[in-house]
Amino acid sequence: MAANSSFSSQMGPPACQKDAKALQLIEEMTRNADAVQQDVLAQILTQNAQTEYLKDFNLDGATDRETFKSKIPIVTYEDLQPLIQRIVDHGDRSPILTAQPITEFILSSGTSAGEPKLVPCTKEDRDRRMLLRILLMSVTNLYVKGLDKGKGLYFMFTRADTKTRGSCGWDNVASCFLRVITFFQLNWQQLTHDIRTGSLNPKVTDMAIRKCMTHIVRPDPNLADFIARECAKDKWEGIITRIWPNTKYLDVIVTGAMAQYIPTLDYYSGGLQIASTLYASSECLFGINLNPMCNPFEVCYTIMPNMAYFEFLPHEPNSMRLTHSKLVDLVDVKIGEEYELVITTYTGLYRYQVGDILRVTGFHNTAPQFQFIRRKNMVLGIDTDKTDETELQAAVENASELLREFNTNVVEYTSYADTTTIPGHYVIYWELLEKDSANSPSDKVLKQCCLAMEESLNSVYRRCRAADKSIGPLEIRIVKNETFEQLMDYAISRGSASMNQYKMPRQIGDHIRTNCIHEMVKSSGEQIAIFSYSESDEYEVEPCRTLLDGALDLDGFKDDSPS
Repeated sequence: MAANSSFSSQMGPPACQKDAKALQLIEEMTRNADAVQQDVLAQILTQNAQTEYLKDFNLDGATDRETFKSKIPIVTYEDLQPLIQRIVDHGDRSPILTAQPITEFILSSGTSAGEPKLVPCTKEDRDRRMLLRILLMSVTNLYVKGLDKGKGLYFMFTRADTKTRGSCGWDNVASCFLRVITFFQLNWQQLTHDIRTGSLNPKVTDMAIRKCMTHIVRPDPNLADFIARECAKDKWEGIITRIWPNTKYLDVIVTGAMAQYIPTLDYYSGGLQIASTLYASSECLFGINLNPMCNPFEVCYTIMPNMAYFEFLPHEPNSMRLTHSKLVDLVDVKIGEEYELVITTYTGLYRYQVGDILRVTGFHNTAPQFQFIRRKNMVLGIDTDKTDETELQAAVENASELLREFNTNVVEYTSYADTTTIPGHYVIYWELLEKDSANSPSDKVLKQCCLAMEESLNSVYRRCRAADKSIGPLEIRIVKNETFEQLMDYAISRGSASMNQYKMPRQIGDHIRTNCIHEMVKSSGEQIAIFSYSESDEYEVEPCRTLLDGALDLDGFKDDSPS
């Protein structure tokens, strides 16, 4: 039952007194979002007034918005990287970006040069992030009754911390969760052996973990038999609820490029509710979903004004250009408009372009609610065409509709603009999940998918393709299973990101990852099927071709995924 509380939240009755306090804090902050923002900016500037970075701009103790905006420039990670590298490489402990000691660096997605970002973090920032997660759980408890008394299963992907000279060390996206399912598919026999015998696989070498598990692991032949029966079945549809029948929902991020994984999540979960609860990056936790059990395609996040100082660059939806002339404060954004997020954090990022494009969907009190639209960078272009991540994803989704009757999904994809041919053309790599091998889509159907993708792209592309003939036929290349898994393993081994943060780049651009794909193709001894339409007015089907070993010679990956 809900605890007695004088606080009445417009989101519903709290589950307990602790949740009541958390919900009240959300209400107070969102009612007074602008005042909270002014206080946050003043705190940040006062706390870090003596840092090397801020002193260079001669704020002279000023903490007001007008002075701050007139003197502090808008920056990207590349602008701050030399200062960060002084801390990382040389152990410089002077107050360069933040007055508080940097306790660790969070490894984020790669820069435009393919290198991982190192985002400074302090103890105070960790506490602030923990507070937001407490607020988040108080909201989730409103929608899932008894959740505060139940259990959660968290899948944690870790790797060894990277120690820097500064003694610094090293959230859940849909692709990462599907990685769990793949691991389970490959290792369930070993898992059931360990459960049956009450032992721990010798591959687990960490002594602290082995010691901890000795207090937990006990032989359980009945449980092992149950898991083995379910996993040995031909189809893994609904495997999550078959193994864990009391599961209430999946907490995974399915916004932006992650939305493509929703059908696959539905398949493995048996249609469980998907909750995309938190909007965050390595740089900052931004906001929470106040309606976490909404349709996963309609997720929006309410910005929590205490987390950072937020500004917004107006963005024209039909243009790739961003207008820098006037930044908008948090409470002044307009419903239906799109903006690029700019943040000033306690940890030394000042007027920092995050690179996310957001659309305002409404307000909770005076705090705006946003839909994550995409990363700002263009994905593909051959001539005068510009295809961004959102457009490319929509084209993939439209084309994959043709696969439904064959019980087949596109589980992963990436792309590149092949300019080695005349004219150049788009190449899309698909990895497919065929749930019924006896009813696989034919070559003809896959070729029709090429046409469906082309028809889904913008008018400039279609003009270049059909009238100007400056773009050649789009190709879909079907890669063997686990190609993208291997690519992710390679990227993680190179330190590009942690497994939790890794998101498949939607454009090929980095030579390191190109070499990885190239070597995988050469070593596999397999062919990759290529499907394409001809240049005729009727878009007649070309004969199916294959890409033989050694023929893949691309430019590599450019990581345009969310941080």
